Amino acid sequence: MVRALLTLLVLVTCTAAQTATVARNAQKAPASMVSTLQIDAEIRDFAAREIAAHFGNIKTMDPPPDRVFNAQTVGDFSWGSFARALAAQADIGGQRTIAGKDTARAIAEMGLHESRQGGKSFAQLYSTLALRHYGTDLSKNAVWLSMNESERKEWHSLLDPTRFYDAKKRAVINLPENYLGVAARVSAMSFQMGVLKDRAFLDSVVEKAAEQFTNGAIYADDSPPTGRYDRYSNEYARFCWDAADIAGRNDIKEKLKPSLKQQMKLWWDLVSPAGYGYNWGRSQGLVSYLDTLEIVAFLGANPEFRPAPITELAALYNQAWIWLKADYNSQSHMFRVFDYGRGNYSYINPSREWQQTGTGLGKIILANDTFAKSLAAEKITSFPVVPTLPNVARFEFFAKGEKQEGVWLFRRGNMRFALPITVGTKPAISDYLPVPYGLSGFAPPVEEVYPALVPFITLADGKVYAASDGADEIIPGGGGSSLQTVNGKWARIGSKSGERFPIALTSSVSWSVEGNRLIRREVVEAQEDVSIKKWRVAIPSTASSVRPDEKKFVLAGREGKLIVSVNAPFAQSEIQAAGDGVLSKGVLGAIPIHLVLTSGERQLRKGEKLVWEISLEIVE
Repeated sequence: MVRALLTLLVLVTCTAAQTATVARNAQKAPASMVSTLQIDAEIRDFAAREIAAHFGNIKTMDPPPDRVFNAQTVGDFSWGSFARALAAQADIGGQRTIAGKDTARAIAEMGLHESRQGGKSFAQLYSTLALRHYGTDLSKNAVWLSMNESERKEWHSLLDPTRFYDAKKRAVINLPENYLGVAARVSAMSFQMGVLKDRAFLDSVVEKAAEQFTNGAIYADDSPPTGRYDRYSNEYARFCWDAADIAGRNDIKEKLKPSLKQQMKLWWDLVSPAGYGYNWGRSQGLVSYLDTLEIVAFLGANPEFRPAPITELAALYNQAWIWLKADYNSQSHMFRVFDYGRGNYSYINPSREWQQTGTGLGKIILANDTFAKSLAAEKITSFPVVPTLPNVARFEFFAKGEKQEGVWLFRRGNMRFALPITVGTKPAISDYLPVPYGLSGFAPPVEEVYPALVPFITLADGKVYAASDGADEIIPGGGGSSLQTVNGKWARIGSKSGERFPIALTSSVSWSVEGNRLIRREVVEAQEDVSIKKWRVAIPSTASSVRPDEKKFVLAGREGKLIVSVNAPFAQSEIQAAGDGVLSKGVLGAIPIHLVLTSGERQLRKGEKLVWEISLEIVE
C-alpha cells in the first residue's frame, strides 16, 4: 500500500516533464534533412510574433508596468533585456514600427528606466547592444535622436562601465570574473559609438578582461583563486573576442585563439544529442539550450574554431531549437522556467521571469541571423535533423597544482555524462559536485548543499565535510573509461568557497564504466583515530516509480530506467519522496524520488577503512 501511494505521488509530480519528453521524442525521430530557409523562416516568424505580442502588451513606459503578460518586470536588467530583443527584431526584421508603435523612442525610455534605477552590468550591456542596432553613428541613430540633451546624459551614464568596474583596481565590483567580459564589451561598443573617448581606458579594460587567457590559461577561473570552472569560461572567452574585435586588438584575438579552439572542442564533447551543453554549474536549463544557439552562431562566423563540420553544428542547432520551441508557452508568452519541478539558481527568481524570456528572445534573434548568414555564405541549403556526435571518453584538466580540477567526459550510446571536479559557489553545493551530470535518471537538486552521490561526513564536533571542491590528485584511466581521485583535504559545509581542510581522513574514489554501468567505489582511510558521528549520501532521481529488489533499486521514469545497486553494509537505505520541496527541483524537471543511505556513529582507528560501492546501470 505504501509503495502504491509513493508511486502515485511521484507520477503526479512528473507531469511537468512534457518538454523533456518532446525533446527526447524529437531526438528519436527518423533522420531526414532540414531546409535552411525553412528553419530560418520559422525562427523569424516566431520572433516577430512574440516580440510584437510583448511590445503590444506594454501600454506605457511612464511609468513602466511591473508586469508584462502577468510576469514580473522588476528584476535586474529586465528592461535592458527586452530593449535589446526589441531592437534586434526592429533591425533584423526590417520594421522600426512594431505592434503599431515606434520602437526607437520606446527603447530610449527603457534605457532611461535602467539608468535611473541604477542598472549595472548586463542592464548596461543589453542597453548598449540595443542602441547600437540603430547605428554606430549617433548623429543618425533614431534612439539617440529621440532624446533631449538631459536624457542623453542619463544614457551616457548607462554606457559607462565604471558603474560596475573599478578603473583604479582594474576589477569588477563584487561580481564574478566573467563580468570583466561584460565591461569590455560595453567599453568597446561605447567607444565605437563615440560615447567613450578615452582610448587608453578602453585598452586597459579589454586587456584586463582577457588577462587570464593572454597569460596562457585555456579555461578561466570565474572566482580567482578558488578555481571555479563552468560554462562561463566559454562565454567569457567569446565576450573577450568580441570586445577585442571591436577595439581592433588583433594581438589579443591572437592570444585568445588557443583557448577558443580548445573550449569549443570541450563543448562539442559535452553537448547532448538534444543540444544541451554544459550540465553543471549555476546556469543550466534554458540557458544551456540558448548557449548552443549562440555557440553555433559564433562558430558559423568563426570557422577556425569549429570542432565539427558546419552541417553537424547546424543539426545540433536544430535540436536545441526544437527544445526551445517546446519550452515556450504560447499562452503565457513565457519560457517555462518556473513550471512545476523546474529549479533555478536564486538569481533567476520570479521578479526576473520576464527578463529570462526577453533575454532568450534576444539571443534567438541574434544567433539565428548570424548563423543563417553563415549557412548562406557557405551555400548550405539543408542539413541533418539530428547530429552525429562522436563517442567520447577522456579527461580534460582545468588546473593542475596543489589542487587539481577538470572534467571527465563520456558519451557512448545511452551512457552519457560529464563529471566535473571543480569548485562551486558554496562548498559541496549540488551543482558543482564530482558526480555524473547528464546521466539518464540521475539529477541533483538545484542550488542545494546536498550529498548527491557524494557522502557528507559529520565528525564528532558537528562539522560536516565532503570530498569535493577539487582534488589533491586526479588520475585519469587509460582509454578514458575510468577515473580516480584522491582527497586528503575536504570541503567543509558552511565555510568559504574553495577552502579545504585536512580532517585525518583520506578519500580515494574510483569510477569506471562497464558497458551500461557506471560504478563508483570509495575508500575512506583514517590517518589517525577519528570519530564519525554520521555518514549520509543520496541518489536523487527523475524516476516516477521505484521497485526495491534485494540490494537493487529499479527506478523508472521519464528518462527511462535506472538500476541502482549498493554495497554499503554499514548503512541503512530509505526511499524518500521529495514532494514539492526544494529537493524536488531539477534544471529540466522534477526529481521526485531520492534513495538515501545513512549510517550512525562509528569509530575509525588509524589505518582502518570505510568502503562502499554503488553501481548505476542504464537499462535500454
